[in-house]
Amino acid sequence: MAGKVFFSVSMSLDGFIAPESLGDLMGQQWMELQAWVFPQRFFRENLKLGEGGEEGRDNDILRETFERTGASVMGKRMFDAGEQMWPAEAPFHTPVFVVTHTKRDPWERPGGTTFHFVNDGIEAALDQAREAAGDRDVRIAGGGATILEYVNAGLVDEFSIALSPVLFGSGIRLFEGVDAGRVALEPVRAEPSPRVTHLTYAVRER
Repeated sequence: MAGKVFFSVSMSLDGFIAPESLGDLMGQQWMELQAWVFPQRFFRENLKLGEGGEEGRDNDILRETFERTGASVMGKRMFDAGEQMWPAEAPFHTPVFVVTHTKRDPWERPGGTTFHFVNDGIEAALDQAREAAGDRDVRIAGGGATILEYVNAGLVDEFSIALSPVLFGSGIRLFEGVDAGRVALEPVRAEPSPRVTHLTYAVRER
């Protein structure tokens, strides 16, 4: 049985998931947005940042998200940023399918991550990711424009937001341009932690 297609992101209280400029990634606002992730034991283990770290519901959610993911899909903007920032052992440890117009051979990294570059659209990338994932889920990793394309195409089953107590004011807004006449949401769960509020929704066609 095929798994779900989902995305999982951190979002500011005013609806942004990233700064407008790639140059501002890793800047103060982005670091505040992601601040709940960095202390977690699983995050530290996955990026080989050393032993220790927090264990609690935030840590469990990071681990559960990683364990359910059999393959990921991302857009070229996210890949370009990540290619500069990720360590040699990229944090996915699964096949990753990059939606792009750039033709490029697969890029294999240590630790089980191989990036495949798909030139014929979001549905082709998802088909390849589903095949690679088997009975596990496919994560639409980002960025915002790519997530929105999949939502508007009716290809997302579920999503989770870690709502962070941060205000951006401007940047990449998660649902900017969503086809609200087509997309309906069904609450699945809401889980507060000391750092963020985790919100999960099923996506239905309106």
